[in-house]
Amino acid sequence: MNRNTPRQTLPRAQVLAERAFSTLERFLHIEAVSGIVLLVAAAVALIWANSPAAASYHALWHAPVSIGLGSQVFSQSLHFWINDALMAVFFLVVGMEIRREIHEGALASLQLAALPLAAALGGVLVPALIYVALNTEPTQLRGWAVPTATDIAFAVGVLALLGRSIPGNVRVLLLALAIIDDIVAVLIIAAFYSGGLDYSGLLVAGTGVLMVLGLQQIGVGSAWAYLLPGAVLWVGLLQTGVHPTLAGVVLGLMTPVLSGRMREQPLDAARLALDELNTRNDPTPHELAGPLKQLRQAQREVMPPVIRVQMALHPWVAYGVMPLFALANAGVTLDGVDLSLDSAQAVTVGVLLALVIGKPLGVIGASWLAVRLGWCRLPPGVTWSSVGLVGLLAGIGFTMSIFIATLAFIDANLLNAAKLGVLLASLVAAVLGLAWGFLQARRARHRAPLA
Repeated sequence: MNRNTPRQTLPRAQVLAERAFSTLERFLHIEAVSGIVLLVAAAVALIWANSPAAASYHALWHAPVSIGLGSQVFSQSLHFWINDALMAVFFLVVGMEIRREIHEGALASLQLAALPLAAALGGVLVPALIYVALNTEPTQLRGWAVPTATDIAFAVGVLALLGRSIPGNVRVLLLALAIIDDIVAVLIIAAFYSGGLDYSGLLVAGTGVLMVLGLQQIGVGSAWAYLLPGAVLWVGLLQTGVHPTLAGVVLGLMTPVLSGRMREQPLDAARLALDELNTRNDPTPHELAGPLKQLRQAQREVMPPVIRVQMALHPWVAYGVMPLFALANAGVTLDGVDLSLDSAQAVTVGVLLALVIGKPLGVIGASWLAVRLGWCRLPPGVTWSSVGLVGLLAGIGFTMSIFIATLAFIDANLLNAAKLGVLLASLVAAVLGLAWGFLQARRARHRAPLA
C-alpha cells in the first residue's frame, strides 16, 4: 500500500450519506428520544385497540409463529415470542447494567450504594403496601408487585427532557435507584411469578451456563458465539418453569467487565496491524487477511464486553424490543375493562395511587431515614427537592410494571385494569416530574445571580 497515494475526493452523495448516518447514530443514543418512541408506541397501541380495527390488533398478537427442525416444531403466539423471547434481550441489557454498576459504578461499594439502595427499597415497599391495602382479595393480591417497578428508559428519558439544568448526580441517583429496582423486580419474578419448578430443566440451563463459562475460558470474545449457549439457557429456564427472560439477566451478570487476554494491549495490537498494512506495497487479499483479522480483534477488545455489547444492543432494545413490547401489551381495550366491578376498580386505583403517591413517598421517606441514621449523605448537587424529583419519576412503571402485570393476572379484565392503572400512573408521574423539574430549574436560575 503506497503511503504517497493522493487522498481521493469522495462523491458528494457519499459525503452527505455519511453525515446523515453519523447524525442518525448520535440521535439514536439520545435517551429522551427513546422515551418518546416508547410513548408513541403505547399511544398507537391504545388507539389501535380502541378503533374499528381492534379485532386486527388482537388477531395479530395471537397469530401462531413456529420454529422447528424436521418433525420437532415449537409453535407459540407472536405475543409469546415478544414477551418471553425478545424481552430476554431487554433483560440482557439490564443484567449488563447491573454488572457494570457493581464493578465500577454506583453499586461498587456499600457507601456509594447506601442512598439509592434505601430509596429503591422504600420505593418498592410503600407502593406494595398501598396496593395491598386497597386489594385484599386473593386474585387481586397477585398484582402487589405491579406498582413496585420503575421503567429505566422512560424515567431517564423524561429526566433528559429537563436538560442541563438538573445536576449530573441527580441522574446518577435515578439510574442507580432504577437499576436496584430492576434487581428487586427480577428477584420478585423469579420468586413469585414462576410456575412450579420442573428440576429436569435445571440440567439444560446448567449446560448453557457451562457453555458460556467454557467459551470465556478459552478466550472467545465474539458476542455471536454466545447465541447458542444463551438459547440453551433460555430453553432450560422455560422447561424449568422460571420465566425464560431471566436467561438474559444471567448472561448479563456473566458478561466480563475486563477486555479479553491478548499478547499486546489492544491499542498496541491495532498500531502493529496498521503499520504492517502500511509497509506492504500492492498486497494480495491473502496478505491482508492476517493484519485485518488482528485489527478487528484489537478493535473489539478496546472496550470491555460489558460495555461493548451493551452499546451495540442499546439501539435495538430502545427502538425495537421495547416499542414492540409496548405495542403488543399497551393496547388496552377500554370497552373491555369493566370498572363497574369492584375488583377491577380496586386494581386500577391501587396501581395508580401506588405509583403516583407511593413511589415518591417511599423514595423520599427511606432516603430521609437513611441520612438521618447516618448511613449515607446526599451527593453534591442533590437536594431534597432533587430526591423528590427522582421519587416522582420513579413512579413511571411502564415496561416492567406491564410485564409483571402480564405474569400476575390470568383474568383478562383484571389484567386490562392493571395495565390501565400503569398507563395512567406513568403519564401522571411523567407530567408531575416534568413540572417539578422545570420549577426546580426556574428556582435555580433565579438564585444564580445572587450566588
